[in-house]
Amino acid sequence: MPEPSKKAVSAFTKKPKTTEATSGGSAMFEAETEKAGIKVKWQRAGAEITESKKYIIKSEGNKHSLTINNIEKDDDVTYAVIAGSSKVKFELKVKEPEKSEAVLPTEASSASAVLDADSAPAVPDSPPPPPDSIQKSVPTSEIQPELPLDLIGLFVTRPQDGEVSVGGNITFTAIVAGASLLKKPSVKWFKGKWMNLGNKVGTHLQLHDHYDRNNKVYIFEMQIIDAKMTYAGGYRCEVSTKDKFDSCNFNLIVNEAPAAGDMDIRTTFRRMSLAGGGRRMSAAFLSAEGHEEGGELDFSALLKKSSFLRSVNRTEAKTESQPSVDVWEILRKAPPSEYEKIAFQYGITDLRGLLKRLKRMKKEEKKSTAFLKKLDPAYQVDKGQKIKFTVDVANPDADVKWLKNGQEIQVSGSKYIFEAVGNKRILTINHCSLADDAAYQCVIGEEKSFTELFVREPPVLIIHPLEDQMVMVGERVEFECEVSEEGATVKWRKDGTELTREEAFKYRFKKVGKKHYLIINESTKEDSGHYTVKTNGGKSVAELFVQEKKLEVYQSIADLTVKARDQAVFKCEVSDENVKGIWLKNGKEVVPNERIKISHIGRIHKLTIDDVTPEDEADYSFIPEGFAYNLSAKLQFLEIKIDFVPREEPPKIHLDCMGQSPDTIVVVAGNKLRLDVPISGDPIPTVIWQKVNKNSDSVQSSDDSRNPPSTSSDLSNDNKLLSESEGRVHVEMHEDHCVFIIEGAEKQDEGVYRVTVKNPAGEDKADITVKVIDVPDPPEAPKILNIGEDYCSVEWQPPSFDGGQPVLGYILERKKKKSYRWMRLNFDLLKELSYEAKRMIEGVIYEMRVYAVNSIGMSRASPASAPFMPIAPPGEPTHFTVEDVSDSTITLKWRPPERIGAGGLDGYTVEYCKEGSTEWVPAIYGLTERTSTLIKDLVTGDKLYFRVKAINLAGESRPAVTKEPITIREIVQRPKIWLPRYLRQTLMKKVGETINIVIPFQGKPRPRVTWMKDGQALESKDVGIRNSITDTILFIRKAERHHSGTYEVAVRIENMEDKVTITIQIADKPGPPQNVKIVDVWGFNVALEWTPPQDDGNAQILGYTIQKADKKTMEWYTVFDHYRRTNCVVSDLIMGNEYYFRVFSENSWGLSETAANTKTPVYIQKTGTIYKPPSYKEYDFSEPPKFTHPLANRSVIAGYNATLSCALRGIPKPKIFWYKNKVDLSGDAKYRMFSKQGVLTLEIRKPTPFDSGCYTCKAVNDSGEAEIECRLDVRAPQ
Repeated sequence: MPEPSKKAVSAFTKKPKTTEATSGGSAMFEAETEKAGIKVKWQRAGAEITESKKYIIKSEGNKHSLTINNIEKDDDVTYAVIAGSSKVKFELKVKEPEKSEAVLPTEASSASAVLDADSAPAVPDSPPPPPDSIQKSVPTSEIQPELPLDLIGLFVTRPQDGEVSVGGNITFTAIVAGASLLKKPSVKWFKGKWMNLGNKVGTHLQLHDHYDRNNKVYIFEMQIIDAKMTYAGGYRCEVSTKDKFDSCNFNLIVNEAPAAGDMDIRTTFRRMSLAGGGRRMSAAFLSAEGHEEGGELDFSALLKKSSFLRSVNRTEAKTESQPSVDVWEILRKAPPSEYEKIAFQYGITDLRGLLKRLKRMKKEEKKSTAFLKKLDPAYQVDKGQKIKFTVDVANPDADVKWLKNGQEIQVSGSKYIFEAVGNKRILTINHCSLADDAAYQCVIGEEKSFTELFVREPPVLIIHPLEDQMVMVGERVEFECEVSEEGATVKWRKDGTELTREEAFKYRFKKVGKKHYLIINESTKEDSGHYTVKTNGGKSVAELFVQEKKLEVYQSIADLTVKARDQAVFKCEVSDENVKGIWLKNGKEVVPNERIKISHIGRIHKLTIDDVTPEDEADYSFIPEGFAYNLSAKLQFLEIKIDFVPREEPPKIHLDCMGQSPDTIVVVAGNKLRLDVPISGDPIPTVIWQKVNKNSDSVQSSDDSRNPPSTSSDLSNDNKLLSESEGRVHVEMHEDHCVFIIEGAEKQDEGVYRVTVKNPAGEDKADITVKVIDVPDPPEAPKILNIGEDYCSVEWQPPSFDGGQPVLGYILERKKKKSYRWMRLNFDLLKELSYEAKRMIEGVIYEMRVYAVNSIGMSRASPASAPFMPIAPPGEPTHFTVEDVSDSTITLKWRPPERIGAGGLDGYTVEYCKEGSTEWVPAIYGLTERTSTLIKDLVTGDKLYFRVKAINLAGESRPAVTKEPITIREIVQRPKIWLPRYLRQTLMKKVGETINIVIPFQGKPRPRVTWMKDGQALESKDVGIRNSITDTILFIRKAERHHSGTYEVAVRIENMEDKVTITIQIADKPGPPQNVKIVDVWGFNVALEWTPPQDDGNAQILGYTIQKADKKTMEWYTVFDHYRRTNCVVSDLIMGNEYYFRVFSENSWGLSETAANTKTPVYIQKTGTIYKPPSYKEYDFSEPPKFTHPLANRSVIAGYNATLSCALRGIPKPKIFWYKNKVDLSGDAKYRMFSKQGVLTLEIRKPTPFDSGCYTCKAVNDSGEAEIECRLDVRAPQ
């Protein structure tokens, strides 16, 4: 036998494939083997196919074929071809032949497509049909009584699939039997799964119904007028009465209208693909705006492909750790018919909302000004968990509203939590329930961000799995399983096909609490197979065997010869203890009475006749109910004739008169042995019974006579006398015969018995051999030798004792490890001592036991075998590629096999082979669990093949091999630095922060990396440089201002080099302003003045913060913040108080640590003080424009908004003009101009390289004018 750790290579070079065929036709399957002369077997549903008129099997060399003629619906099963240990499965799909459209007037009236004359394609050389026959359906009066009745349900004729061109009309007709209905049935028409067409009646949809009294049927029609492409898809018609319900699905195909003069018969009959169609396609009716067109329908094409959605699995779906699943990506790739199945599998309860969400995904959202980052299109969360919705807003001070299904969410306890962190707005929903499964919006002003939340219920687990069952034809089958949640939804499948309610007449589903039942009332042979119950958290599989009733006779009834007044017992034993039967006497049923008794105990049936008379002599038969068996035997009545005997007659034993062989008497263990031995002699002889011991000369004897024991003085005095009526083995004496009886024969009763009769006239002896036969001893526990994916090989040894009869065969049983139900694997006795058990489930632990059977019956069961699990080697690794090659090493990577199986995955082996050689050398020692490896110490220039195998308990997989030999040599690659985008501008950092810059590059062999700062080699001790094969890292643990500067990175390989420049600016908070002084005090006002700080923190000063404090309280209050000038006037001071003032400077990193204070307080004089101000000449405050901060030259990237800023002062306020290359920009919408507190800003929206040039800012007032200019360079993104 092959080793269990290795899997044989397939013997087929060409395998048969699944084929579709029409009922009544034929199909051929072909296979080719590697070698000629291999014996090939074909199977149908697990049973071997023999050649006949229906199945034609051919073999020519290594080519083999199977032809199936006269195909029927029952042929739609799984087939297999077997060669050696290789087995290939395939299927035959049987479809019904297409029905003719024009057969009978009745069928014409119920046709599903009645086309409009304008939409019917014009076929050359065919006369146009009459308008009446096309525009109108056939009148109901033409319906014939011979309707094709539908015996299962309410429909007489169901709507059929239809096809129409754009702009044409079509009518679907359903006919319902009305003879047995008390009132009119209710009929509904649906588009897709949910859309009720009853409220969509209008210009393009008409519904009609009427009652045909002649044929007593209801006729319902749905007419679609002026068809459009969006009308294509799946439809459903439902009819219901008080106690019955029926439904029917059908499809509509809408073809494009052919252009005039371009009609082609091939395009006329070409079926168009349905964009959103399918049996489960969801569509929507869109009404026109006017009231007259209120009934117009428009089926929206749903679920088109679009790239959308990140993974919505934010939390794990199961208690066990599993990877996140992107449900939206699965839906995007799946056909529409699979949406409902996917929703059930991943616990999505709102399928309608899911489809609406998918429809909305295809709409492109406009660029938002209020949101920097919107909500994801959808989120998914497990029931009882929490979820966070996060948006980034453009204005940090913006107020947002959160809506749920259009209603604003209010703060209520800990259910909803609203957070505002900088530009982020967060809504947290705690303890999510099914009520939170809704649409949510975040609203800022007029802009909205939409999302949907899907709450997934926890997976439903199977607590108690299904059990395998074996029943007889006609018996009731009940599968039972228990799940973790009450009221959970489960799906039942048979051999992979889902069992639906449409098959309710065959299968019955029952749900009681957490238990679910599948009931088959009267099972048939076709019900055999694997049944699966599936939830969204697991599944359980069980196998059903339905066996035809087959009865085995373990012991038949035997002929009897009895004497008058004796008892006659007919006994038989059958395999089924539930089988009843009748007894016949000469063909007439035996009626029990006080003398005749009939008993049935377990598998044994008995007919007992007491006090036998000559009238009881007849032929007796036992017939089991329901089986074509007839067990017969004959009862013979023994008449004793009395003849005249002389007074002196030697004794004589008359054994031959019994009609049995005097040599050997066979008795079944446990049965009663009664042996009548006629004797004669005068005077009456003495009878002595002896059991001869085969191991010694001693005998056991019994003396039963009416004479004293002295007449048998020749016997040993040590012999034990058997009582005439006591003991299990005893003798009964009569005048003319003696009876030897063994009650309940045992093995120790076997042997040679000697009967001796003596009287004065002489002596006679006879030896009788008694053989006790029994069922065999149980065999030893079977051994499991070879284990595969769904099979195993079993071997066992014969029983130590065969029961005295040859063993006829063996019966094998198996069960699951945790189950108590044993299943019989064979119904015909196994002659060999080995068997290949099949049709097992991979990953399930099984046990085996065996029975031995002889002519007496079946032995007890052997001990169970050691538990074993059917497993198979994994599939071959996928995506096996070479990642990198050097002069002496190679890096390989791959992905795990698509099929791992229940045996798991222990690891991988990697081997290589030189080109032209057949020897594979291990590249690594032992197994590796990683999916990549580095192989070292290879010879430069060698051409090698590499292969990888997956290993598990069942052995190794097929290898994944490189297609071409790989040359071991370094590949030269030009050096190239990939500078991250954020490093292309100045990198701003604060003093004390950590700097960690990663710059990736490429190049082979490994390039040399050098760093420079401000043109000098970088040798600072507090700056760390780490280089790898693919990147270089600059690390500064604590940045200081002296780290600012221009850094240059160069990557060099031989004479090839690439370099980039990085600018780093380290800044800190500024120092305090200088020379704060009070310039003037008048009334309620104080004028202050100061100079900029000496230390600007290595960043531009953005403004100042001025504060005041009353001398009495010394509490500081801010007067101005973000103030840009170096002088100010503080007003609204209180007279009579004294004030101190202080000024903070501010840059991009914040306010200065300390402030510049006024040294002395300022006293605000009270109004009662008379003060005569001196007369001064009025001061002229006018001032010409002056730029206090110039424009700076800038270089920006195309596509990103750019700004130019400068500072200006002048009295009166100057007018501002902006120019580009001396051209006024005032009327151009591309530019936006701002002026705030003397800061002038020009914003250029999404500049392009054509916006490069010289920009000028000009300020003009009555005192003069000033202008300033700068250079703007716009470069294309790299």
